[in-house]
Amino acid sequence: MTGAAGTLGGQVVGLLAAHGGHEVVAVSRRPVPDLPPRTVPARADYADPGALRTAFDGVGTLVFVSSDGEAVNVLCHHQNVVRAATEAGVGHIVALSGLDADITSPFCYAVTYGHTERLLRDSGCAVSIARASIFTEFFLSFLRTARRGGQLRLPAGDGRISLVSMTDVGRGLAALALAPPAGPVHELTGPAALDLDQVAAAASRAGDPPLAYADVSPAAFQRDLAAGDLDPWWCYAFSSMFASIRQHRWEQVTDEVLKLTGRQPVPVSDLLPAR
Repeated sequence: MTGAAGTLGGQVVGLLAAHGGHEVVAVSRRPVPDLPPRTVPARADYADPGALRTAFDGVGTLVFVSSDGEAVNVLCHHQNVVRAATEAGVGHIVALSGLDADITSPFCYAVTYGHTERLLRDSGCAVSIARASIFTEFFLSFLRTARRGGQLRLPAGDGRISLVSMTDVGRGLAALALAPPAGPVHELTGPAALDLDQVAAAASRAGDPPLAYADVSPAAFQRDLAAGDLDPWWCYAFSSMFASIRQHRWEQVTDEVLKLTGRQPVPVSDLLPAR
């Protein structure tokens, strides 16, 4: 399991360890505290091909969560992971991707996902790709900012998003890792595709002061981000994400979470009170 020190990676490590019958290798660039039984740590950075190759030695199934940061570095990291897995003889790679995995998308990470999926298909390993929609927990950060002014100022147009909980994605990744490879692509979404008016209304019903969606221009959104001293890269990344939302690239709704986990996906309204 790569990214084992992160929230999602740590969840998957726990699910896999609880299942029993195998040893879990928790791969991370920093120490992972309180590892569960039948779990061993392995230190490796995505930028270190040799360390990755050592960490993957003897691994039958690799659960691979994506890197972050500037897109060119992310793609380099993903190349290192796929190459190391191939050299180590990994039989099955379960990889986290995005619902909008497309090299023609305006979203910078959709492009890296598209190229990464191509690397995976060419690796010679059995591959299960989990294309997740935008995480609900991530999107709630925009609601927290919006509360200060009573407006959800985002350049989404009339685009809709099938927001999915990180918990559902973690369960889906664990289920794919514990089963034989069953089809190359699994699209993990929430139970409904919501527009931003509906998201703002749900936040208001959850006990917030009344919140309204304001469809601002991309330029106005970038000015809002810059005023908050956000790093220029993330200003670009967020802006390009909303460009893909405006193009209706995140609207698909599937029953894949239910099929993989046996549970209905968590709706946005259930996560709002726990922000």
